[in-house]
Amino acid sequence: MIALRPLFSRQTASTAYKLSSSLPKRPSVVIHARDVHIEKRIEELKIELPTAPLPKANYNIVCMSGDTLYVSGHLPITADGTLLTGTLGPDNGGMTVEEGYAAARHCGLNIISTLKKQLGDLDRVEQVVKVFGIVSSHTDFKHQHLVMDGCSDVIMEVFDKPIGYHARSAIGVNTLPLNAPVEVEAIIKIKPE
Repeated sequence: MIALRPLFSRQTASTAYKLSSSLPKRPSVVIHARDVHIEKRIEELKIELPTAPLPKANYNIVCMSGDTLYVSGHLPITADGTLLTGTLGPDNGGMTVEEGYAAARHCGLNIISTLKKQLGDLDRVEQVVKVFGIVSSHTDFKHQHLVMDGCSDVIMEVFDKPIGYHARSAIGVNTLPLNAPVEVEAIIKIKPE
């Protein structure tokens, strides 16, 4: 039978510990891998982000709590600064589903612009948790969910699955601020810096 002996005696281990504890401490470096490059995807998709909007009244455009970013309601402002207006309901002379879809897409682009401005790096978005869409519509208009696909689709184009795949609600109301046809807010989980 072969007798095994430890590589270090207790005395050797104790001496090694004392030596290592007397060495200067090096700061820990945490590296976060970025395996998604959102801004490159935006460029490849030829998506033009508008200038991030400013609040239209007395509120903050975003509010951070822990790792969650609450994004205030965004209106459909185009890249040239035009605010789209109107009410959904083609049977009553209002906007069509397609026009509402385009307006909701602009809301989504504005949310993405706000995220870029607030975070500096869109790769910090860990998850688009929820999108809440409010559609100004006539009472007989029943396709708010199809209008909100405009926002959901652009979020999925930009962030892809699983990051962009979100929960969503869409409701109809009789009016919105500044006669906007759609307003969208979002809840976003953020990666640490």
